[in-house]
Amino acid sequence: MKKYTLNDFIFDEEIISKGLLEYESDLRLCLEDERFTKGAVVFLIIAYSNKPYDLVLIRRTHRDGDKHSGEMSFPGGKFEKTRDRSYIDTALRETEEELGIPRHKINVLGSFDDHITPKFFIITPIVGYISPEQEMVKEESEVKEIVKIPITFFADGNNYRERTYLLHGNKIAVGKYIYRTSEGKKYVIFGATTHIIVHYLQSVYDLELMRSGYRRLNCSDFRERMRRNYK
Repeated sequence: MKKYTLNDFIFDEEIISKGLLEYESDLRLCLEDERFTKGAVVFLIIAYSNKPYDLVLIRRTHRDGDKHSGEMSFPGGKFEKTRDRSYIDTALRETEEELGIPRHKINVLGSFDDHITPKFFIITPIVGYISPEQEMVKEESEVKEIVKIPITFFADGNNYRERTYLLHGNKIAVGKYIYRTSEGKKYVIFGATTHIIVHYLQSVYDLELMRSGYRRLNCSDFRERMRRNYK
């Protein structure tokens, strides 16, 4: 694995874009299953000029009926047919609603493969960046906290944790990060959010964090659970 320095993670639009796919690319894995809820997030970058960039994550407000209540995630939400022409629209609309960032202030760089969650969501990640001067104002009913985390934290393999298990003979890996601020505040990042970050690091920087021979869950892995739910 290539050795990286802090300078390698200073924002470079060209390097990042080369590692991504166009949203409509035939090479991008688009997952479809009518029993899953479709949505999109913005993999949101703060593009500093003199230090490694941050990722913007949110801690969701606890709300009754919200399957991802209280979790750490990227800004985003469900696709709405009456409001969105594409999943890019979904990601930008939801980010504007949750963080108050006008959609024209988010510079879209590309996308990569869809990801799923065990709670029957399919997520399309849209990579975009904002300037360090961009104001963010959280929507209190949806966002408890806005959390900025350096990309170098996620790229350090010592910070990545992985649980592995067998599912019908398949080797499955589930990743997790635990981020602590200088004040000692703790944030647990897991599930699809972690997998999206790991996939990004692999695509853009050729960083292999997932254990060799293992894979993530896919829609077919939930077939038996879905069959029971839809009887």
